[in-house]
Amino acid sequence: MKIGPFSDKGDPVSFGQDQAAGSGGQAGGANGPQNPDSKVLMPTGPAADFKNASTLDNGTHVAVTTLEGKKSGFTGKVWVWAPKEYKDPKFKDSGFPVLIALPGGPGFPANYWMDDNLKLESSISKWYSEGKSKPFILAMPVLNPHPDTGGLYWDGSDIPGQPKMGTWLTEDVPDLMKANFRTIKSRDGWAFMGSSSGGFSGLKAVLKHPDQFKAVIASGPDIVPDSPLWKGHEKEKAENNPEVLAKQLIAANKPGQDVYLAFQYGTLESSVIPPVDKFIATYGNKGPIHTRLQVIQGGRHNAKTYVEGMGAGSIQWISEQMAGPVSP
Repeated sequence: MKIGPFSDKGDPVSFGQDQAAGSGGQAGGANGPQNPDSKVLMPTGPAADFKNASTLDNGTHVAVTTLEGKKSGFTGKVWVWAPKEYKDPKFKDSGFPVLIALPGGPGFPANYWMDDNLKLESSISKWYSEGKSKPFILAMPVLNPHPDTGGLYWDGSDIPGQPKMGTWLTEDVPDLMKANFRTIKSRDGWAFMGSSSGGFSGLKAVLKHPDQFKAVIASGPDIVPDSPLWKGHEKEKAENNPEVLAKQLIAANKPGQDVYLAFQYGTLESSVIPPVDKFIATYGNKGPIHTRLQVIQGGRHNAKTYVEGMGAGSIQWISEQMAGPVSP
């Protein structure tokens, strides 16, 4: 029996990564071939070493692992959470949508969305019960490879000569989720959310990889890359600029690459409002780019404000564009 709220902290956590072995093989998985016709991707393995970071009131766990990124070469922590529906027998063969949640600020050595004081995880469960949200699995990676002291940050990008944080966020972290969870094969099951610099990174990731990710909730985001580490790398900087990427996406207008950008800001975020408004006016609801703005009255530049905004409409809007849970 668990004694006290933190008695299971550090204990191993399993999300049923080997579940495919006993699922009848409908979709295959780590212990069998994947069914190419299934909409579900069963856990591909290898199983990560997850340790419990916190236990929510509903018995679900936020767990943490150290991920050695095979594609980026960067090693860092990722926190994960699955809603209670994930282990519901009704959904035992179903693939779930994934929301990659990015923090603002240092984004290292922790990701503040894993802190249940912000109520993101419990809010997703509440919103799902109210019919407002998909039952998202959360991936909460570190955003930067080092503390961003002195204005040093990485814009969630592969800046030449620096750790490849763009590859970490858009390839290594999704690969971790595919290895350990029942996910959705198509981009309809993959989205980002983030605040401040994390909002920028999520926005940029969706615009840069519309074949992989469908939606983002960008809260109080930067709109253009502005890390001092870009100095001398103007070409690469432009390749990671949401304004440039939006213009290219509109010009290409490829079928199946519509993206859904849910912007949020509080009315007290004076420096954030003009660039977000300008981006929406210039690129919003043109061609494959669909935008929505959630204005949070009295809201400030902080995570608590942004969870409030998600509940007021942003999570429902992106959920309406996403798939899941999907059956094989």
